[in-house]
Amino acid sequence: MSNDLPAAVLWDMDGTLLDSEKLWDIAVEEFTASLGSEMTPELRLTTLGNATRAALDKIYDHAGTPTHERDHVRDEQWVSDRVIELFETGIPWMDGAREALALCAGLGIPLVLVTNTIRSVTEHALGTLGRERFAATVCGDEVAAPKPAPDPYLRGAGLAGVPPERCVAFEDSATGAAAALAAGCRVVTVGPAPVAPGTRAVHRTTLAGLTAEHLRA
Repeated sequence: MSNDLPAAVLWDMDGTLLDSEKLWDIAVEEFTASLGSEMTPELRLTTLGNATRAALDKIYDHAGTPTHERDHVRDEQWVSDRVIELFETGIPWMDGAREALALCAGLGIPLVLVTNTIRSVTEHALGTLGRERFAATVCGDEVAAPKPAPDPYLRGAGLAGVPPERCVAFEDSATGAAAALAAGCRVVTVGPAPVAPGTRAVHRTTLAGLTAEHLRA
């Protein structure tokens, strides 16, 4: 492998590799409705990339749920179970994601999945992604602090056996990009608009057309 390629590529999952945010949307909208509230586009935007518990707090606040009625364990389990149920119907890929993974593998670059999604849900998604593609996987419930803390990316780089400064992270959310930048990674944000300003972050609207030259740059 050429020295100017990343030593490892660290991949976010929901909204980056898999078009699964639309399935999360169904679950969180149903949960929000159960609180007698409505999921607005603005509220949903603030929850993107969040660990489930952090997203729940924002939904509770929006709904005006009293503190004594907030059962994080029960409600996180409900949302997770609902997402797993939706995942079982099939998870579509993001445009160019399969080709991007194949490109990295063909270049001999280790791949690590770094997601805020909890392990029990991620295991179902790995059936679509192909767990054999990844040297390691890191989930939000396996670190002291999930994204936007740097912990998931520090752990991902550590499992790949390389310093985070030599890794490139692909992310679709401001939450995830902040975590990767805080860990010291270079970041490629993917989606309609950039979510991570700075000299260590670049933006692509899609993974389609990703090349070795892009990874070197």
